[in-house]
Amino acid sequence: MIRSQTHARRIAALLLAAGLAGCVPPAAAPVSAPPPPAAAAPVAVDPSHIESDAMIATSIAATPGLNTLAAELRTAELDALLAGNGPYTLFAPTDTAFTRLAPGIAGDLLAPENRAALVALLRYHIVPGVMTTEQLTQRIQAGGGRTVLTTLGGQPITATLTGDVITLTSVTGNRSYVEAADVAQANGVIHVVNGVLVPTLPQ
Repeated sequence: MIRSQTHARRIAALLLAAGLAGCVPPAAAPVSAPPPPAAAAPVAVDPSHIESDAMIATSIAATPGLNTLAAELRTAELDALLAGNGPYTLFAPTDTAFTRLAPGIAGDLLAPENRAALVALLRYHIVPGVMTTEQLTQRIQAGGGRTVLTTLGGQPITATLTGDVITLTSVTGNRSYVEAADVAQANGVIHVVNGVLVPTLPQ
């Protein structure tokens, strides 16, 4: 039990440290260092290939560039939730977003002892109901420059605008930016984001 708690604290600390390093808006993204020779570069997500009549879980599993998220949803058994009626708004981190975490963390999250942290992390990217960028922008403007969304995990995300880019800030202070918005689905909507939002995780 002590070992499990220690491992969970390590995961939480590393996720928070990686998250606080932050992302930048898509238009201002710097050129990152090339991956090691043995590593394949993450594939960019092409939202035009996502079928609008599919369920969210089906689209995530079938879309290149969202492989890490798909594997984590299966491990956390949240793919069944996103295959249901919903509706849901999913802020979907890309494979590139997961590479911004500390080395090995994305894989560690799949370990059985880290399931609670994984479930909390993924539920933090899901908001009940359909929230389009138009609706988000209207709420941000009505809120004087910000609005708060309550996730399935019960923890809030703050949405603001950086220029015309939807910016999401977690309760732990890290940010993520919407790269591809309003991907309509049969049971909701997907917004592809360039960072992993970090909630307060169980320890």
